[in-house]
Amino acid sequence: MLRDSNDKISRRKLLKMGGAGAFAVIGAALLHPSTLFGKSTLVADKHDIHKAMKGQLHEGMKHGYVPSNDATEGFKAAQKALTAFDYGKVSKLPDGRTLREYEITAYENEVQIAKGIKFPGWTFNGTIPGPTIRCTEGDVLRIHFGNATSHPHSIHFHGMHPTNMDGLEAVNAGDTFTYEFEAKPAGMHVYHCHVAPLARHIHKGLYGNFIIDPKKPRASAREFSMVMNGFDLDLDGENEIYTVNGYAFAYQQEPIKVQVGELVRIYLSNLTEFDLINSFHLHANFFNYYATGADPEARPQFTDTIMQCQGERGILEIVFPSAGKYMFHAHQSEFAELGWMGFFIAE
Repeated sequence: MLRDSNDKISRRKLLKMGGAGAFAVIGAALLHPSTLFGKSTLVADKHDIHKAMKGQLHEGMKHGYVPSNDATEGFKAAQKALTAFDYGKVSKLPDGRTLREYEITAYENEVQIAKGIKFPGWTFNGTIPGPTIRCTEGDVLRIHFGNATSHPHSIHFHGMHPTNMDGLEAVNAGDTFTYEFEAKPAGMHVYHCHVAPLARHIHKGLYGNFIIDPKKPRASAREFSMVMNGFDLDLDGENEIYTVNGYAFAYQQEPIKVQVGELVRIYLSNLTEFDLINSFHLHANFFNYYATGADPEARPQFTDTIMQCQGERGILEIVFPSAGKYMFHAHQSEFAELGWMGFFIAE
């Protein structure tokens, strides 16, 4: 059966809908698949979804989606991800080097990405993004990986390591594998599943930030971890919701509090699938940007907007000169209006 080319949930249709009402319609479909879905939440009849939303359309969203004030589980997870750094279980090797051991398990579970919407994700340790792994250059990392899903998965770490630790070999359902390597080089990195089809495994949520601190510590700062991503709700290869740390408008609902004059450091990465780039724009201020962050002494880019392709990452260092509410968001307007928007409050 041929379908009309407009017969789908597009992000543009979401922007024409009544914000929370639009999310509620899709959320109801995802939470109660018998209403709009066939045998699985993974396969949608886009024609039925389109009909269900048709009555919600109006002249357009003038100010974007108004975020919920509810402290949902997804909102709490995004708030936690902002400052949760996993340093592993620390011990010393006979040669005196630091050994850090991590436990990472792949699961299939629903993850709340906005009020009323749960995404059928593939996750590392139950969250999208996965835990932020942190260590110091020269540490020996031992990552115990277990696959508790019904699909093969792996972990590919960006950085330098032996090729047999590169995560190209799939770990089958129910199996385990231990990755072990020396952490290098210092900088801001990411990790993700590297099993084909890559677009599906990454989009479904198998990724996270991977920070290797330099041996000479960076200047003291208030630090945050941010992963930019998107969610394709109807499997048409186009995202309908964009987030930082997995929950739409998390930092608009509760702005990030900072102090005037203090150094704020953001470890930022882009794991968005189906869009060529994502971006970060800060209002009313500039920041220093260190691409990949490998050299703390490098001359940074001084700007208010940066772009990242998928897998690209960097370190932002910001000082807020005066008290106030500073907006930050993607500088693709659709991304911002569909979830990728927040505020800093400098006090």
